Amino acid sequence: MSENSETSAFDGAKYRQVLGHFPTGVAVITAMTDEGPAGMAIGSFTSLSLDPALVLFSATKTSASWGKLRGAGKFCINILADDQEDVSRVFGSKADDKFSEIGWKHSGNGAPLINGVLAYIDCDLHSVLDGGDHDIIVCAVTDLDVKHEGGALVFFRGGYGRVAF
Repeated sequence: MSENSETSAFDGAKYRQVLGHFPTGVAVITAMTDEGPAGMAIGSFTSLSLDPALVLFSATKTSASWGKLRGAGKFCINILADDQEDVSRVFGSKADDKFSEIGWKHSGNGAPLINGVLAYIDCDLHSVLDGGDHDIIVCAVTDLDVKHEGGALVFFRGGYGRVAF
């Protein structure tokens, strides 16, 4: 075992800096809760399995937004378009009412489907796994669709960018 492969403490800022060099898509997870619509922005969404159709995202265990969403059991994953940076910022904030200035309608499973998204995925909570200071949320896909063929919003090195082909 080399000297560099031993487990050791490292600087969290350096961790964020290095991992920030990997671009991620931006999505908003939404659900209807007993208190009304709830949502949060994430950059940790990915497909997991085709058969059965599963996707996953992660959320900080201490996130107030995740605390609201977790009990809903049904989510809509809203994949943001390149002109929706403002939507990402709202859902990345600690605002009490993140839906007051965002247009949306109910998706097939009743969760908020945000206007203007590239695509959406309705899903049911399948399982929650331990991921250190995050929960890894695995969801079973129940419906999905592409809403338009625009460019994607991405997060890279601490800022927003766009991907268009």
